[in-house]
Amino acid sequence: MADIVKQILARPIQLADQIIKETEFARSYRQECAEIKERTEKLVGLLRQAARASNDLYERPTRRIIDDTEQVLDKALILVIKCRANGFSRIYTFIPKGAVKKQSNLIENSIGDVSWLLRVSTPANERDDEYVGLPPIAANEPILCLVWEQIAILCCGTLEDRADAAGSLVSLARDNDRYGKLIIEEGGVPPLLKLAKEGRMEGQESAVRAIGLLGLDEASVEQIVNAGACPVFAKILKEGHMKVQIVVAWAVAQLAKANKQCQDQFLKNNTIRLLVSHLAYETIEEHSKYAIVSKNKMASIHAVVMANSDHDHHKHKQDDDDQCHVARPGGLDAGDIHSVVTMKSPSQPPQQRRERSRRRVALPGASIKGREFEDPATKSEMKAMAAQALFRLCCDNFAICKTITESRALLCFAVLLEKGEDEVKYNSARALMEITAVAERYSELRRSAFKPTSPTSREVVDKLLKIVNKGESDLLIPSIQSIGNLARTFRATETRIIPPLVRLLDERETDVSEEAAVALIKFACTDNYLHVDHCKAIIEAGAPKHLIQLTYFGEKNAQLPSLILLGYLALHVPDSETLAQEDVHIVLQWALKQGPLMQQEDYPLLEPLVLEAKQRLEIYQSRA
Repeated sequence: MADIVKQILARPIQLADQIIKETEFARSYRQECAEIKERTEKLVGLLRQAARASNDLYERPTRRIIDDTEQVLDKALILVIKCRANGFSRIYTFIPKGAVKKQSNLIENSIGDVSWLLRVSTPANERDDEYVGLPPIAANEPILCLVWEQIAILCCGTLEDRADAAGSLVSLARDNDRYGKLIIEEGGVPPLLKLAKEGRMEGQESAVRAIGLLGLDEASVEQIVNAGACPVFAKILKEGHMKVQIVVAWAVAQLAKANKQCQDQFLKNNTIRLLVSHLAYETIEEHSKYAIVSKNKMASIHAVVMANSDHDHHKHKQDDDDQCHVARPGGLDAGDIHSVVTMKSPSQPPQQRRERSRRRVALPGASIKGREFEDPATKSEMKAMAAQALFRLCCDNFAICKTITESRALLCFAVLLEKGEDEVKYNSARALMEITAVAERYSELRRSAFKPTSPTSREVVDKLLKIVNKGESDLLIPSIQSIGNLARTFRATETRIIPPLVRLLDERETDVSEEAAVALIKFACTDNYLHVDHCKAIIEAGAPKHLIQLTYFGEKNAQLPSLILLGYLALHVPDSETLAQEDVHIVLQWALKQGPLMQQEDYPLLEPLVLEAKQRLEIYQSRA
């Protein structure tokens, strides 16, 4: 940086020295040229001072101010050379009356700009004046100079001053998106990250909040991630104060929302497991039996047997390992298995077993130091923000969803759906909605995380069904969507899922009826292997009468899924007595005549589906 600044300053200094020499030979406007000389001498002194302090100068305003100063000095030199003309040259040289005075004023403005640059690059405790003010260059862009000033303080100020500057940038970024982009363009992200890493709690909060607000779009988030935000956030989530960790989790959610491409970077920096650790703290007491252990990470049977036979040896080894335990993402390692084995040993006293249980709750690589002293409101807010961050991170990302489901997060979400505060519940429900949406597309995730025999999966489904059965809360729509996403995982003997969804078809709120119909479509569609059994269950639950009402009289957003579901029921169970009694074929015939209803860009196969369902219905009913 110092070498770059010196290169920038070299030519303006040369121009200033040349102007000073030329003014001594002026033949016209001598008084004005003397004034130019005096001001140029002052300016060149400031430029040389800037060259000596090049290590401390903030590059962005330095470039802008020195470029403008160089242009001013270029014009001043041309004007001063004209003032030297005499004889015939003077006759043919025309100098406007106010040009020299104007150029002198421009040099005075440059003096103000360079003086401001030196002041703003000096720590507050070393300045003579308390207020830096705005330079003359700020006449056209005052906000730009305000941004420069705050970023310069971030670069060279004390921790208190840097915290105040970060707070000012938070206000600017919150007021206007353009100001946020300006902060990024002017190099504000690296000093903010440095403050987040090194500052005190208030400064860290302001710095992280500013970074979260700066994540406006994909390009902004890409610059923030490239500046090194992910490892800084991971370090804070592991070792920082919980109030700062809350803001970090919020900022992670904001960045992931604006640009999904950053999700993998957070995964690489262990952010997912750190967030899960915060979610699980004081939510579940024991988690080892819920962890999914990959085969290549399991200890051998021989190691387990040796652990039982040689307990004292392994006890000392475990105590040593506790001092230098290396995190192994993906589940339990040999040390964890040893803990499980030794806990079951009857020779251990209860107090020692409880101590080992508490150690096992901690996620490898995550620190829980000091959490027990936080107030309940802070802990609840931490869980809410952790759940929100996981919700944003797992959106359309198989790798992150797999990491989450291999940890204890699913069980945490299930517990928090029932026992958490309102915001915690809502964010947990949305996170489950995104995870199940990814599981709907990837059979591998369905088989590993949501198989019917999994106790964690059953717990999640039980909590979702409880919300659906109540039918009144902000959690209802994400819970309906989650159940619909898991439609392929339910067996034909699972009779408790479909009736609650059918009851919601008669809901007064159109959004709820629409989501219930969409969820039932996933049970009844041809892609579902058990579609015939599910269609029969939907008919037995009394869905046709509700679907007919929605198809005839429902709003557009509920009318379309109702008609699609009705079509699948008629297609797969055409011999149903209920469908015949409800005159479903008349409804389908009416729908085929509704041009706007049948011409749907989002569902181009609607007309063929309804037509085939109507034909099959007529064939079977005519036979009857």
